[in-house]
Order: sequence, then structure tokens, then C-alpha cells
Amino acid sequence: MTLRGSIAIVGTAESDLGAVAPGLSPVDLMAQATHRALADCGLQLSDVDGVFAAAGQLRVPTLTYCQYMGIQPRYSDSTVIGGSSFMAHVLHAMAAIRQGLCNVAVVVYGSTQRSQGRSNVRREEYDPYESPYRPWLPPTAYALATSRYMHEYGATRENLADVAVAARQWALLNPAAWEKKPLTRQEVLDSRMVCSPLSVRDCCLVTDGGGAIILTSAERAKDLRQKPAYVLGAGEALSHQNISNMANLTETAAVHSGRRAYDMAGLSAADVDVLELYDAFTITPILFLEDLGFCAKGEGASFVGGGRIAPGGSLPVNTNGGGLSYCHPGMYGLLILIEAARQIQGVAGQRQVSACDVALAHGNGGYFSSQCTVLLGSEATL
Repeated sequence: MTLRGSIAIVGTAESDLGAVAPGLSPVDLMAQATHRALADCGLQLSDVDGVFAAAGQLRVPTLTYCQYMGIQPRYSDSTVIGGSSFMAHVLHAMAAIRQGLCNVAVVVYGSTQRSQGRSNVRREEYDPYESPYRPWLPPTAYALATSRYMHEYGATRENLADVAVAARQWALLNPAAWEKKPLTRQEVLDSRMVCSPLSVRDCCLVTDGGGAIILTSAERAKDLRQKPAYVLGAGEALSHQNISNMANLTETAAVHSGRRAYDMAGLSAADVDVLELYDAFTITPILFLEDLGFCAKGEGASFVGGGRIAPGGSLPVNTNGGGLSYCHPGMYGLLILIEAARQIQGVAGQRQVSACDVALAHGNGGYFSSQCTVLLGSEATL
């Protein structure tokens, strides 16, 4: 059975982002994004028979969401593997739609972590190898990986700063982005240290927000309002839970998720026109560029310099401004998929990448713990 190109993202929408109105809950934002995404593609709520959801503030997000929306789906999936959950949902939705378990699926998320704080629904599990040292997670974990990478490959804080500067340049082209002021390398270097070697500008934003995407079969997608973004390939990989159990602090399971996505799509890194990478910290795009085949191991730090990944560069990366400058409502993966789909659809406004036929969206969960890769393509790629 061929999964390649069998389904497409046909509708996308963000909820309100940044700091939302008082009284709004995560499920309010999920509903808001759903109605906007349905309007985007011209479908109705009654068409939705598949629900995929993850949330940090809701114990049973699919049940809470379906009750709120008044729907009883034929198929549901509440897989939670961190910020990459939504890329996994796309892969699962591909299988479900292809097997006839549902026809129109919504992947949805909402968070009010900035305005209301993180809830106690999820608490860090006690780990006898880490908890006695009281790590401040997630910054401690990512600072550890960053330090190891710098030690092994000679990367510098200046290299990390180039990632943040490029993200800000893209954010200035995005009306929905949280950050509105230019950012220089020196400003990143001079910013408050959070967990050495990561400063506050090396860390993602803390915002409210959410989003939704609508997926359906390739056949049905042709008759809807928006140009389809076909799912050409997807792959997921799990490697560990705690950072102390990561086999190699400078190599992630994106090596495996990327290969699986490329194999399904029949593509390679050379075919990708735009990259949307999970950038919870400035180290993450550097490692993912290496692990997904865009440069050799150890070369990522220099690869991101010279404006290569910024507007006007040879490889557009995180064209919405990323989690560093656009928004980061706890789990960021769904917003990555939204931007990747919009680039394929040609509706990204000032930040639109010309001749964009293949977009790669990559999600990261936990402490480099789960990696999921999705390749989207235009009709020309089928």
C-alpha cells in the first residue's frame, strides 16, 4: 500500500497567540483554531470524524476537546511524546485515512502557559539518576547537550547566536510573531545567562497559543478551497526519556525519523526547499540540520552563519520566526506544520519562499527524546 501523497493538509490556522484574553482556556484556543482551519478549507465541523490532540494542561485532551466541540469522532488519537506529538499524529492520520477509519481529521493543540502557568496535570517523574541533583528542566538538559557539542566540535556562543538572529529576521516578516524588534549577535551574547552556555536569547519564548490543521484524502483535497499540501513522507523515532540516558549528546534520533520520512517520500535533503525545525533552544536546529542530512556532523555551527538560514539565504529555515521569536506555547510542533503547509500552499505573505515544492517539518519532544519528521509537497511532487 502506497502512503506517499495519499493525504493532504487542506486547512491551517493559529488560535490567538502571545498573551491571550483573560479567562480563555486551552480548549477555548483549540476550538478557536479548529473553526478557523475549517473556514480556511471550506469544510464544516460536521465533516470531522477523526480527532488527534495532545496537551500539557489537559489530562485527556481528546475527550475534553470532543465534549467541548460536541462531536463524536469515529477515530481518535491522543499520543503524547512532547513537542513532536503532532508530526506523529500526521503519520497516524495518514494510516487511519488510508484505511478508511476516518475521512476528515483535525490535529489540534492549545495552551495558556504564559497567562495561567503550567498546570499540575503532568509532573516530572522521579529519576534516581537525575532528580537528586535537582536539574532545572528543560534548560539544564539542553545546556548539557550544548556544552558537549561545543567541547567536541569547537562551536561557540557566536555560532548559537546566529540561529537566534536568523529567527528574529524571519519573525520581522511575520505579523503574528511575538518579537517585533531586530536582534543582533552581540545582543544575544550580552543577554542574561539562563543555564550556561545558554542565555535567555538562546531559549524559546513562553507564550499562549495553539493551532489546528485539517487533513483529508488526496482525492477529496482537490475539491477544497486551499491548494493541498500533500504528505509525501513521515517518520518517528524514540530514543530515551531522561537526558542522562541519551546515548550520544550530539546526535539525535532525527537520524532515524528523517531517514524513514525520506524513504517514504523517495526524496533526500537535496530536494527540500524550506525547513521548519523545532527550535526550543539555539542548539536544536544545529543538531537537526546535521542529523537530517543538510551538513556533516560537527559542521552545523558554521553552517548557520553568514545568513545562510536567514531571509535571502540559500536555505530558508524557520520562516515564521520559530519558537525563538514567533511563539512557543509549550508544545510547538503543530505551529511548525502550519508554517510548512502554508509555504507549500504559497500563502505565507512576505516570508513566502519562491518555488517552494517540498517543505520539511521536524518536531522534537522531551529532552531530544522523540523525533518526528514530515515531508510536505505540492502537486508537482506527486
